[in-house]
Amino acid sequence: MKFHHVGVACRNMDEEIANICRIHDIVNKSLVVHDEQQNAELVLLTLSDGTNIELISGKQVEGLVKKNIAYYHICFEVDDIDVEIERLVNDGAYLISPPKPAILFDNRKVAFLNVSYGMIELLSTK
Repeated sequence: MKFHHVGVACRNMDEEIANICRIHDIVNKSLVVHDEQQNAELVLLTLSDGTNIELISGKQVEGLVKKNIAYYHICFEVDDIDVEIERLVNDGAYLISPPKPAILFDNRKVAFLNVSYGMIELLSTK
């Protein structure tokens, strides 16, 4: 597993992009997309050091946002998403959302799991 991005829940995508731009040097910003399967608006920001921040707004994160919780998940890229899911579940993780295509990542498959330190997203390299 290789770190890919941190997911941040937000109320207003434009406001949060502006906030992050005041704090960090943003070198790349994807288009804001609506992912119907995740019921969310998404954008990926890349900082000058290569760190990626995914902003998520919409129904998917409403509960977190209402509680003023911004941290949502950490994402890791994996070569074989099914093998990683099986390995993690066998080690005590709980599968929250099985693999499905993610529009923000060119329809590569993503899955969400709960592990001891919170929610992680797996992103298939293929």
